[in-house]
Amino acid sequence: VQLQASGGGLVQAGGSLRLSCAASGRPLSSYALGWFRQAPGKEREFVAGISWSGYFTHYADSVMGRFTISRDNAENTVSLQMNSLGPEDAAVYYCAARGLDLTRLNINGPLEFDFWGQGTQVTVSS
Repeated sequence: VQLQASGGGLVQAGGSLRLSCAASGRPLSSYALGWFRQAPGKEREFVAGISWSGYFTHYADSVMGRFTISRDNAENTVSLQMNSLGPEDAAVYYCAARGLDLTRLNINGPLEFDFWGQGTQVTVSS
């Protein structure tokens, strides 16, 4: 599956952005999806994930309550609504997919994904 992320840009602190990721090659309905980010000089970190069905979502503590992940299997897309952005959210954001579903039983520890899109830059001005 090929993933294409978009929607990044420059936003003022406190503002919002919506990232989207479109898939091609295979339907996304059998993939768990996620968003990761990597800031300069830092390791890539998990941001949010969503199960095959969309009923289960999981967030990093740092974005809980501010970010919302959603998916549209009919449109083969996954989105990340980001609100109340701060300078700490500035990073390159990547969408990712994996065949193993995301559940409460497998969210502890590092989350491994198999397919990655190119990143989209999010810049937050203070």
